[in-house]
Formats: sequence, structure tokens, C-alpha cells
Amino acid sequence: MEGNLKPPLIALDGPVAVGKSSVGSLLAKKLGYVFFDTGMIYRAFTWKVLKSGVSAEDKGKLCELVTATEFNFVPSKEGVLSVFIDGEDVSSRLLSPEIERLVAVAAKVAEVRQAMVSEQRKLAQRGKVVMAGRDIGTVVLPWAELKIFLTASTEERARRRHLELSRRGENSSLETVLADLKKRDEMDINRAISPLKPAEDAIIINTENLSLEQVVDKICTLAASP
Repeated sequence: MEGNLKPPLIALDGPVAVGKSSVGSLLAKKLGYVFFDTGMIYRAFTWKVLKSGVSAEDKGKLCELVTATEFNFVPSKEGVLSVFIDGEDVSSRLLSPEIERLVAVAAKVAEVRQAMVSEQRKLAQRGKVVMAGRDIGTVVLPWAELKIFLTASTEERARRRHLELSRRGENSSLETVLADLKKRDEMDINRAISPLKPAEDAIIINTENLSLEQVVDKICTLAASP
């Protein structure tokens, strides 16, 4: 199938907990691409913010910190890119509730987002990348040959996230998860910089009643189309 593939870059966007990571990693595996969840680079920077003792509300300090940070991305055997901060692999440390709470705050700073976009574009130059996020098709890679925007209701996404948290041993009620998702959606959609929205030429896939494999198969078909 790889010989029939057209797009060296696939942009995969959508709201939080819509399944971008699951879809992106399986899609990349099937296509022989590498997968990068750009949310991880924001989480990695937030990890450094916490480690450095800098307030996520201090824009000046955040700008200084991101300028002094070295990012690197190394593919695993599974084709998923690990994030290195200043030479240290921090990929396994990025799902803490503290990072979850602060990542959107740090991501609102224009200079931080500009630095992240620059790093993501450097990565895209390698080609054969499935890149997932919230502004890949609109801001990071507007020239990507295939742009996908995944959707699902807030309730369905909350159910999925609640299940994911339960599997990790985190005890949060479904109501709390739903409230957090609604708050995150509002921040993502209404932020002044890179708001969450489909690119004009994105193909929208509602994942509500589709299995992971069905979503991936749809995108594989699109990737193989002339």
C-alpha cells in the first residue's frame, strides 16, 4: 500500500478526547509513517515550567524559558515519536493531573505557540508524518496534502476520557470529566491564537458510531486516493 500513498504529511485535528492519538498511531503504523501527537510538546514544555518553578501565568518568564529549551523527537520502534527536553526523554511523565491543568494556560501565550509551531514544522520536514493536534491543518501545516478533522459529541468524548482515566487508576467521576472537557473546549474554540476549527479543505469524520479500525480505514482510503 505504501507505494500508492500520495500525501507525505497528514494533518489530524479535533477536540480533546476525540481519539486523535489512537487513530493517529494506528494510522501511522498501517501506512509506515511516524506519528506525532503535538499535544505532547505542549505538555513537555509545561513539565519544564513546573520543574523550573515558573508560574504558568508569567508570560515573560515563559517566553524566556521556551527560548532556552531544546526540543528533540526520536521515533520508537512502534513509530511513535518520543519528546526529549534538553536531552531528557520526558514522554512517560506528561500525563499527570498537574500538567493537564496547566498545559492550556501555557499554550495560550503567543510566543510559546510560535516556538512550538516552529518545532513541529521542523519535524514535518522529515516527511511521512501523521501529525495530530488542534491547529495542524489551519496553522502548523496548512499545506498538508490530507487534512482530517475528527468529531464526536462532548458526552461521547467524556465517556472515552473517563474510561481512559479509569484504566490508568485515576478516580474521576464522569460528571467531573464532562465539565472539564466543556471548559477545555471553550478555551480551545475561543482562544485568540490558533482557535480550534476545521481547515476549509479538511475532511470531517464523525467518530461517534465508528470503531477505531473503521476510522483508520476511512483515512487509509483517502490517503491512497489520487
